[in-house]
Amino acid sequence: METGPRAAQRSTAERRRRELLEAAERVVLRDGPRASMNAIAAEAGITKPILYRHFGDKGGLYRALAQRHTDALLESLRASLDAPAERRERVEATLDTYLAAVEAHPQVYRFLMHPAEDAETEQGFDVGHHSAPLLRRLGEELAVFIEERLDLGPDSEELARVWGHGIVGMMHAAGDWWLRERPCPREQLVAHLADLLWGRLAAAADRAGRPTF
Repeated sequence: METGPRAAQRSTAERRRRELLEAAERVVLRDGPRASMNAIAAEAGITKPILYRHFGDKGGLYRALAQRHTDALLESLRASLDAPAERRERVEATLDTYLAAVEAHPQVYRFLMHPAEDAETEQGFDVGHHSAPLLRRLGEELAVFIEERLDLGPDSEELARVWGHGIVGMMHAAGDWWLRERPCPREQLVAHLADLLWGRLAAAADRAGRPTF
């Protein structure tokens, strides 16, 4: 374990960064996509140049918040996928985990996925440009999980990646529409999406010696 002045400086910097991210989250929860660097700096009790020193620009702050929330979401999704339950139940639990996260923190979701529709971009910040890597990461993670747990034949890797990105795209598009319009309860949306997935997935053979998906 590293010790000494450098380790202490690194620990202090990491703690300060966490504090600034927590301040940013409070502003995002209040303002959603319209959260500005000025408002975040004020919430943290610092000047905007100091905030830039830690994150570079709004894109850097966005990426830090996106990683923070994506890490937490992936941990929850893995827990749902690995839960000791029947495959259909786990599919529904996984869909519900994603949608519940969207529903619980809609302003954070909108900040991560949508620019402020009636506000000017800040220093050329484009949320759509930055949100794509977040969705790709979710798709790749799900693809790995699918390939490890299902025997999909000779094209297993390709098919798992197609399914992984396709399922994430479906969850994102359906969740985005549902959050805006709320046409049905969350549990009903989960059931409908699970029905859509429950074709070849239900018939796929589990890999020998691995937990069932």
